[in-house]
Amino acid sequence: MAAGSTVHKRVVIIGGGFAGMNAAIGLAKLPVDITLVDRKNHHTFQPLLYQVALAVLSPAEIAQPIRSILRDHQNVEVLMDEATGFDLSQKRVQLKTGALLEYDFLILATGSTHSYFGHDDWAKLAPGLKTVEDATEIRRRVLLAFELAERQMQEAGVHPPLRFVIIGGGPTGVELAGAISDIARLYMARDFRHINPATAEVEILEGSPNILGAYPPDLQKKAIDQLSALGVSIRTGAHVTDVKPGYVMVGNEKIDSTVTLWAAGVQASPLGKMLGVPLDHRGCVIVDQFLNPPDHPDVFICGDLAHVEENGHQVPGVAQPAMQMGSYAAKRIGRLLARDLGSDGTGLNEPFHYFDKGDMATIGRKAAVADIKWPFHGHWSGLPAWIVWLVIHIFFLIGFRNRLAVFRQWAWTYLSFQDGARLITGSQELPGWDSQYGIQRDSPVEHPVVTTQ
Repeated sequence: MAAGSTVHKRVVIIGGGFAGMNAAIGLAKLPVDITLVDRKNHHTFQPLLYQVALAVLSPAEIAQPIRSILRDHQNVEVLMDEATGFDLSQKRVQLKTGALLEYDFLILATGSTHSYFGHDDWAKLAPGLKTVEDATEIRRRVLLAFELAERQMQEAGVHPPLRFVIIGGGPTGVELAGAISDIARLYMARDFRHINPATAEVEILEGSPNILGAYPPDLQKKAIDQLSALGVSIRTGAHVTDVKPGYVMVGNEKIDSTVTLWAAGVQASPLGKMLGVPLDHRGCVIVDQFLNPPDHPDVFICGDLAHVEENGHQVPGVAQPAMQMGSYAAKRIGRLLARDLGSDGTGLNEPFHYFDKGDMATIGRKAAVADIKWPFHGHWSGLPAWIVWLVIHIFFLIGFRNRLAVFRQWAWTYLSFQDGARLITGSQELPGWDSQYGIQRDSPVEHPVVTTQ
């Protein structure tokens, strides 16, 4: 705790994501004492998680310890703990360890989690992508599928089709599909002796009429064209009714799936429900123009957990607005403190405004779409959009070391057609493989000579 903290107001931040970290960095310049609480000891650059999931980057290249990021700010302390309850009337946060944190201002920025629309049992069969742990689990399953096919081909001379099914055609689903196709066609082409990875099938199942529903129609079409060029098949209007080991159901149709991945929906962090304030249908806290829930001007809800509307539309739950909300909350607290000290209240009534710079999604090597709104307007696709995506994501990585590491790894991958983090850790079992694709081993393996197509 910082020296002299007894004369300072205390700000408690729950969550070390984009919103929480930007709030902490903004508040560190003020005469306040800050406690940041997170279940993990690291901040993750979530837009690049799929690159970890598909073995292009390692987890350490997109994540950094929270303490390291904030160590130069003497008025910030970090606790690796979890909030389990709130007493807004007494201004207290209950932690999982049993400790109570008192606050003058509370910033809640715990993000969102996967939504399986009431089918939570699907989570074990179709992992989503929100954390480093999710990314390494997806990496394990995708790489293991090729290894098991190679082993079966060597033992029996045949293996069933490798099919990767992604449920959801938003940015995450599109990025996963393109990346799986890339590693199968380009990066693993020479690594196997008995199978041809390029024959793997990748399919997106999207329930709505279009993929990338938040993007303009011309970019949706560009995305479809680029995915098709990568061999990715797309089915829209496909409502998944069940997920089982080795297959998914769309109505009464059974679709075999070696690996099933989930990118279809999210819901707000369950902490929002603990506040006892109005929520929307996804569990997001409905806030006013200052990011406060009703009757609680000392509580700020930021990031994916906040339901903020501008011009009749909800601000999207992505990195850009989360960063801006965190920075705004810090500025707003600074103005409230200045008012209490007799300031003229300059900027006190300034509401939060989301400055939309655009959206972009990468589809594969030299393939992307970008809806750019600042510093100029334009719809880009292909190589130019991919270069813009690459530069922007390197720029926003926290930590100079991370930027250098990511740029070096991307350059190596691009020039050498080799991934640098293709490691399988954990279990060597794949849901549905033994029951769907198992072979009998009653006789010795004859090591057949197999040629790939």
